[in-house]
Amino acid sequence: MQLLNKNYSNYLFKKKMLKIYNTPPFAQWEEVCKRPLLKAENCSNIVSAILKNVQLNGDQALLDYTKQFDNINLQSLKVDQSEIIESENNVATNLKIAIDIAYANIYKFHIAQIDNEKHVITTEGVDCWRKYVGMENVGLYIPGGSAPLFSTLLMLGIPAKIANCKNIIVCTPVDKNGNINSAILYVAKKVGINTIYKVGGAQAIAAMAYGTETIKKVDKIFGPGNQYVTKAKQLVSLQIVAIDMPAGPSEVLIYADDTSNPAFIAADLLSQAEHGADSQVILVTTKKQIIDAVNQEIILQIASLEREVTATLALANSKAIILEDVNTAFDFINEYATEHLIIATDNAEELCTKVVNAGSIFLGHYSPESVGDYASGTNHTLPTNGYAKMYSGVSVDSFVKKITIQQLTKQGLLNIANTVETMALAEGLQAHKQAVSIRVKQIKESEF
Repeated sequence: MQLLNKNYSNYLFKKKMLKIYNTPPFAQWEEVCKRPLLKAENCSNIVSAILKNVQLNGDQALLDYTKQFDNINLQSLKVDQSEIIESENNVATNLKIAIDIAYANIYKFHIAQIDNEKHVITTEGVDCWRKYVGMENVGLYIPGGSAPLFSTLLMLGIPAKIANCKNIIVCTPVDKNGNINSAILYVAKKVGINTIYKVGGAQAIAAMAYGTETIKKVDKIFGPGNQYVTKAKQLVSLQIVAIDMPAGPSEVLIYADDTSNPAFIAADLLSQAEHGADSQVILVTTKKQIIDAVNQEIILQIASLEREVTATLALANSKAIILEDVNTAFDFINEYATEHLIIATDNAEELCTKVVNAGSIFLGHYSPESVGDYASGTNHTLPTNGYAKMYSGVSVDSFVKKITIQQLTKQGLLNIANTVETMALAEGLQAHKQAVSIRVKQIKESEF
């Protein structure tokens, strides 16, 4: 277990762990909603240099960065099939059972998202529909390091497979021994992904975006990461590849009232705080007594965490906000647009109708955010940093293209011809009109 400096622990105890904002005016909301940002000197410049190096030097750049950042001399970037097969023997039976249950639930939720092609007759003889096509080449970035997120591979790999993506590759960093975490390999085998590369960080994003001698270029990149990975995704998305969303550090917002259990709330706040020092957790309520009770529970619970230091640093950047009434509270909640929203009240389902901006919502006292992270079935790859105002979480839709199709009969063209000809002429596009008129003329001549 990590140990905090005693003076720092006392400081945080006195500060009640969460900084309290008492009925902040609307003009202050933008400031209150700001997320923490870890300082990284010239992050953009560092990432740009990595992208350029990988683009120019390919595999060698990736091997050099693994030596530089991880102190590992890799002989090969690609995971051998024998390593994937062997992984099953290195995963505890209880974990395999848990992964299998999570897989089944996630698959069940996501397979229901497949839409059948629906034909719509917009005018007699004019038939329109959409064709759903899986993206051919997608890349999945799976964080490793101190917390190998094998659950993220479930969340991304399952919908990618359901969408029938042709080529799915995985990039994930190695451990201190130069190996990929066995649970990640076990999940890859279960999902049916065989192309896995030992590369992490911004250089992995570069490899998937540009391609190297070993790693094939993809069309869209998915997956969370630290600020360097996030910056890399943002930069390559301006050039030649799509990304799932601009994702940053994990966050949760909890709305609590007199019916809430302070111990439950503290546990949920800490479950997000332990992700990283740049994570943020928010408590919103209308009563200060609730904040006081939750702070006491945080102090009791945090001492038992192995990631105590990480959670404490995140809490130092987190907030408890008192607002005048329920409606104002939910106005603020929608303004914050959190990744995870827990409505920890007896009337959570009713209050949920007030929410328009959130990545994923957890209702009531027995729906901890952790279940969404692992096994309820929904996806945990969600918009952060306020992007829930305009982005959805990852779903099967994220991996498919929707191609519109139309087919007209002769009579259908005659029925709509005048409309198209009139509009084309009004825009000064005579050839557009002619493409219709020449067919209409042929149809009419053939009738005689």
